[in-house]
Amino acid sequence: MISPGTYFSRHAQALLSAFGRLIRQPLGTVLTIFVIAIALALPSTLWLLVKNARIAAGDVTDSIELSVFFKTDVPLAKAEQLAEAARQRPGVEEATLISADEALEEFRQYSGFGAALDALQGNPLPHVITLRPDVAYANPQGVESLKRYLSAWPEVETVQFDGEWVRRLTAILDLLRNVFAVFAIVLGVGVLAVVGNAIRLEIRARRSEIEVTKLVGGTNAFVRRPFLYEGVIFGLLGGAAAVGIVSLAVASLIEPVGRLASLYGGRYALVGIEPLEALVLISGGTLLGVLGAWLGAARLIARIEARG
Repeated sequence: MISPGTYFSRHAQALLSAFGRLIRQPLGTVLTIFVIAIALALPSTLWLLVKNARIAAGDVTDSIELSVFFKTDVPLAKAEQLAEAARQRPGVEEATLISADEALEEFRQYSGFGAALDALQGNPLPHVITLRPDVAYANPQGVESLKRYLSAWPEVETVQFDGEWVRRLTAILDLLRNVFAVFAIVLGVGVLAVVGNAIRLEIRARRSEIEVTKLVGGTNAFVRRPFLYEGVIFGLLGGAAAVGIVSLAVASLIEPVGRLASLYGGRYALVGIEPLEALVLISGGTLLGVLGAWLGAARLIARIEARG
């Protein structure tokens, strides 16, 4: 049985050997790390785009409202009772009753038709409830559920809600999530291929050394270990570089995005990559690096043994 000291000594030796080989080939090492960083940064940037779009969409969906118009013969007391019932309904964040008199007075102030309104025989406007759904119902399905519930009241004339823009926004976010998943898978496979190819080139260059090691009893695990550490280094540094690329991209967009938001009368701060997300990105890059190195090394070592 191998002692812990021997075990760690062998791994430290393999790690130092991997570092030494990569340092002796600076151009190839830098190019490989750069390609891995770009492959990891692209889906990460798309993920941040999706996240920021969801945050912005959350701000927009806070303004979703349904307008419930009562029949003109519904008394105010009944409208107040129904407004209270709407507030108690699951999925309703806020329900505000606007009486017919309040609506007429508001219309009088902002329309400029005060004289014409004075000539009317009575108030032609109905009582109205403006209703805002909560977060769980601020989506096309939830809004449609509330609309069906409110439309079923016999006192209600109509329920208005322009839900087309909500459906379009939801469809866009779903599309972006699917595109992110496809990008992540394709570029993850690309990282495996890049690392695997770099390791195969390294093994081919050291084929004679590997054959001698096998002749004197070296195991596949012993032969493979330095190359696995090369994969770790490639993936770790590639992931760290990807975090830097994404952070720089976000930093360059903060001011333009804020300026664009101000033109529409709003304020929006672009959300960058968070520490946990950076850790996941670096860990994912390291894992892909190890896996790519293992696949590349195992395949070529098997070929060397078959020809040996």
